[in-house]
Amino acid sequence: MIVVTGASKGLGRAICERLLSKKNSILGLARNIDGLCYPACVCDVGSYVEVKKVAKKIREERGRITALINAAGVASMNLALTTPSSSVQRIIQTNLIGTINCCQLLTAPMLINKEGVIINFSTIAVPLGLKGESVYVASKAGVEGFTRSFAREVSEYNVRVNCIAPGPIQTNLLKGITPEQIQKIVNQQIINRQFTPEAVCDLVEILLDSRTSSISGQVLHVGGV
Repeated sequence: MIVVTGASKGLGRAICERLLSKKNSILGLARNIDGLCYPACVCDVGSYVEVKKVAKKIREERGRITALINAAGVASMNLALTTPSSSVQRIIQTNLIGTINCCQLLTAPMLINKEGVIINFSTIAVPLGLKGESVYVASKAGVEGFTRSFAREVSEYNVRVNCIAPGPIQTNLLKGITPEQIQKIVNQQIINRQFTPEAVCDLVEILLDSRTSSISGQVLHVGGV
């Protein structure tokens, strides 16, 4: 079974729908699961207690987890000096702490069975150091560092950990960003075009495939930097 966080919208939802279309067994995690057409549990990944409860429920009712995709994330376009403390806490708690919580609490079946794949999510804003995204960049830079180190920690159990870092993707995370701002970011990519969620889903499928068993601890940029 593949667990996908952030499953109610954006990339998380697109990934769930793609995996489901390929007959994969999936379980989505999200704060709001109303209207989803696939199995899902209510869970705020930023809460250690909630993730622990879900992990227990999965063990008792759902069976073995073979892959974990940490797609839950929030963003806020704001200068660091004017970002409210509440926004700082929310971004770090969801993006970084949420990823760590899920990796700590949901990967035991992979380690026991010595087989598994973990895919975390960062952003092209990290290497580009985009103005107005300092806190978001900090949270995702933490995810990248965690990915590299965690990959080494679990490699002896035949578990691979990688990170996908997209450029601007056509999802709700771009709400509030002008087309001009988006194009400015796209122009800094090696491939100067905006990608759709389908491109990210393609990369997820590739990383889940056993033919990429030699790839771990890497950050893959959609669009290139």
